[in-house]
Amino acid sequence: MLGGRRPKALALFSGGLDSLLAIRLVLDQGVDVEAVHFVTPFSVGDERVVDRFGEELGVRVHKVFLGQEFLDLVADPPHGYGSQVNPCIDCRILMFKKAREIAGRVGADFLVTGEVLDERPFSQRMEAMLLIEREAGLEGRVLRPLSARLMPETEAERLGLVDRGGFLAIRGRRRTVQLRLAEKFGFRDYLTPSGGCLLTDPAFARRVRDHLRYEGRLTLVDAALLRVGRHFRVYGVKVIVGRNREENEKLLSLAEKHGIPYLRVEGYKGPVTLCVGRVDDAVLDLASRMTVRYSDAPGGLPVRVVCVCGGSREVRVVRAIGDDELARFRV
Repeated sequence: MLGGRRPKALALFSGGLDSLLAIRLVLDQGVDVEAVHFVTPFSVGDERVVDRFGEELGVRVHKVFLGQEFLDLVADPPHGYGSQVNPCIDCRILMFKKAREIAGRVGADFLVTGEVLDERPFSQRMEAMLLIEREAGLEGRVLRPLSARLMPETEAERLGLVDRGGFLAIRGRRRTVQLRLAEKFGFRDYLTPSGGCLLTDPAFARRVRDHLRYEGRLTLVDAALLRVGRHFRVYGVKVIVGRNREENEKLLSLAEKHGIPYLRVEGYKGPVTLCVGRVDDAVLDLASRMTVRYSDAPGGLPVRVVCVCGGSREVRVVRAIGDDELARFRV
């Protein structure tokens, strides 16, 4: 007890198994827990899972969106990238700084994470985890229950707020212990490990690298566009072709909201195509042919394509681009 009250922790909660287990282990020691769940422009996963487990555990979950600050780190990470374009160390530092602010507001004595020593080679090495703590101003205040007995003793353990002996000594990528505990505690349908960020996906990472090569920075609009459609680079201009009705609606909405030139086939079902950058006649010609290629128009016939640029509307008559030529521009 602390002055007659129970100790309190703020847990970083991804919705994955490791963070679930970490919270449960701390709750079982009589600690009050609140949680924070971070979302970025490149997050994937069902937010309903986070809400459901928060209710099951009886834990209040604060949701925080990391926007432009996070995108600036993706564009230029001080500590570099992981296997793709994932700035995991800098992302964790940013999350820990935000969590420290929330911990101060809710009166939490320490932070809890589901990190496992050496589970991820870039950000969960001992050296990296301690670096993240220091740079976030949280040295000694981050408890990692799944690997606590392999880590330096934290302030919460030294003060007797928690019992180190009740925690674990898991190391590496095998998840045998976690799966056994999940069965014991009845945890099911949790989010998959390492599947929560598009920046770790090689195909998506190619899009981001291409964007940064030409633009050098990322905005929230850029991030939204990177998640949608087929991507091509035509004479320095990004051309995005919708793949289905949902993507077409999203692309059209973004185009109209932000004044981005777009194209559609007349008379046939087909995609919405965006041209992001300084368009000219050559770009519009190729983008029009790409639009016809992915439409239901009969192959080889000339097709009318409407190009909307700002307040102007132009019709081009073109044939579909061939697959070999198309492949030269694919991102």
